[in-house]
Amino acid sequence: MPTVRFTPNLKRFFPDLQTTEVEAKTIAQLVIQVNQRWDGLADYIVDEHGRLRKHVNIFIGEDQIHDEETLSDPLNQDSKVFIMQALSGG
Repeated sequence: MPTVRFTPNLKRFFPDLQTTEVEAKTIAQLVIQVNQRWDGLADYIVDEHGRLRKHVNIFIGEDQIHDEETLSDPLNQDSKVFIMQALSGG
């Protein structure tokens, strides 16, 4: 199953958030699965239309996902996913 890790910043809202395995074939399915474990987590990842929020990045391995609109990037059993807040400012 794909493994997902999260930026430590999300722990202030979800103290028991931890690296976990999920059964998902796309990033969209992964977001649904983690939201079922940590209710409300998806609101920090995607907007009300299911699009990736502006200040969030998702990586599969070392590659940033390509589909930020529908999150259709495919996952396999060995995928390592990292969800993080993007840094901005100057």
